[in-house]
Amino acid sequence: MRKKILFCATVDYHFKAFHLPIMRWFKEQGWEVHIAAAGDIILPYTDEKINIPIQRSPFRKENYAAYKQLRKVIDKNNYQIVHCHTPMGGVLGRLAARTTRKKGTKVLYTAHGFHFCKGAPLKNWILYYPIEKWLAQLTDRLITINTEDFNLASTKLQASINHVHGIGIDTDKFKPIPNLKKINLRKELNIEQDRFIMFYAAEFNGNKNQRLIIEALANIKDYLPNAKLLLAGEGPLMSSCKDLAKNLHVDHMIDFLGYRRDIVNLLGISDIAVASSLREGLPVNIMEAMSSGLPIIATHNRGHKELIFNNSNGWLVNNDPKEFSEKIVNLAANRHLIPELGEKGRQLIIEKYSLRKVLEEQSKIYSEIIKSEKEQLTWAAH
Repeated sequence: MRKKILFCATVDYHFKAFHLPIMRWFKEQGWEVHIAAAGDIILPYTDEKINIPIQRSPFRKENYAAYKQLRKVIDKNNYQIVHCHTPMGGVLGRLAARTTRKKGTKVLYTAHGFHFCKGAPLKNWILYYPIEKWLAQLTDRLITINTEDFNLASTKLQASINHVHGIGIDTDKFKPIPNLKKINLRKELNIEQDRFIMFYAAEFNGNKNQRLIIEALANIKDYLPNAKLLLAGEGPLMSSCKDLAKNLHVDHMIDFLGYRRDIVNLLGISDIAVASSLREGLPVNIMEAMSSGLPIIATHNRGHKELIFNNSNGWLVNNDPKEFSEKIVNLAANRHLIPELGEKGRQLIIEKYSLRKVLEEQSKIYSEIIKSEKEQLTWAAH
């Protein structure tokens, strides 16, 4: 009988964006892979896809129906492993697996960034910390993706804990491009060759805080008129960000790109990457930019400080437009530093955060929790 694993998350796009490599790995090991999440995306490396109406908000009544449906799925299928992702997927998945866990199912949860953390609002600690402390008792292995969360979990939560370096970056896909290709790509995208291009890919919401970069751009429009900010992504605050750009008279310096599938090319034509988020677990957008050889200017938070080191591969700044703009001007005035900073960032990704490294870490964890005498999962190099 084939062994089965269930991956659970709030929405199915989470797996398309972040977990296809480990899903493929399980298939190659002979496992049956099931996905439980809201949405109807067709995913590769998937034997069964269950559309569960999980809602992002913990206060939505639909989550009770989602819990009951998820519990039926788990009780029916006799999974060897249930691996939960995202906050609500993690809550409902672990609750739904309580019965089958007593029969031997191993339950894992990857925390992509605790809502309670250093500097988080008190309400986050009051609401989310007690819930996670209780759910940790229903978790066979808790996986964190940054050092701060690992240290926090080690002291505050009673669980077996591992630290994995994110979801893995394909360093063959995200890599620096030759200068001639960069010139041609800029031509194709109608971007002038003398532009100083800054790139940020993120949903337009309060946490991603694009307003900070727009305000920083307003500070430098007279000193760096050839600067161009590319903002990829959609979201509820895009319209207000466009209004802000017009009010600050920098709308001609910003391209609001919307949802894009050509992130590799957009990184390829850029000089630097910027990031303004208030909170991060371990940001994939920044790791992709680093792997592409770009220096980073980003706000100081737990995820960014895991990746960015001042004067090495970029700079961390406070949530202050003036400080942000000063770093942009400094780097634009010293473009000879860009290749050196970018190469240091890429080497960090290759050494610690590459797809190969992360798959090695993940496969080791899976092997440890199964402890099968007949079959130990083994790492297969790709």
